[in-house]
Amino acid sequence: MSLDALATQFDAFLNEAHRLKEQYAHHITLLVGLETEFITEEDLAHLETLLSRCPGRIEYLVGSVHHANSIPIDFDIATFGKALDSFAPSSTASEDGDHGRIEALLCSYFDAQYDVLKRFHPELVGHVDLCRLYNPTLRFGDYAPAWEKLERNVAYAVGYGALFELNAAALRKGWDASYPGEDVAQLILKHGGRFALSDDSHGPHAVGLNYDRMAQYVLRLGIEELWVLERSESPNVGGRLVRPSKVEGKWWEHPFWKKRGLELGPPA
Repeated sequence: MSLDALATQFDAFLNEAHRLKEQYAHHITLLVGLETEFITEEDLAHLETLLSRCPGRIEYLVGSVHHANSIPIDFDIATFGKALDSFAPSSTASEDGDHGRIEALLCSYFDAQYDVLKRFHPELVGHVDLCRLYNPTLRFGDYAPAWEKLERNVAYAVGYGALFELNAAALRKGWDASYPGEDVAQLILKHGGRFALSDDSHGPHAVGLNYDRMAQYVLRLGIEELWVLERSESPNVGGRLVRPSKVEGKWWEHPFWKKRGLELGPPA
């Protein structure tokens, strides 16, 4: 598709989303948002233009990064390998070769993520550790510079009030956990971060997919609160009229789970 066709398609999507939002207002609360992309600096400049020409119509942002050195890191493992090979070993790496390239890629990813957070203050931080999709056992603590950048990002996002995705897509991609993995989830909890459920569905077939497995993971993490977005009369730090709202009561006792045939106990 041409760039013009993509722009037309996006505007049509936005119009349809708002039409449905109004049509079903008495049955369900719909918020219309978008997920960020950062392939090159031009993408962020275009997003700023898009937000300025659609005031109030894009109600929230999911802040995500899917590329390193402008190469996709979540398309397939071969393309991820190309992204990895595009990096020279980090100058701060304690070893050469793969360790140094992995460290360089991780640092680049978390720096790009930080740019998105600072520039747009997205209400939701999307799949914060997507950069290890094809190596889910990778421990960021083994790459000290990358861990420092990750902790910087988490502290910054917590500071302006963002929510972090508990993203079930990782479960359908072979993980035994959602994004974020346990080490990152515990880091977010350490900084007082708050979580929202996400299926990252990309279509009706995956709405709520693997939420039963994700619920068990959330319980294992010891997470006692889940959050959602709701409309607000006052603009948030990003200038949008939404705010986080805690799910009332004990989230594991919510009727949603019982409708799915789950009887959940309290967090560990």
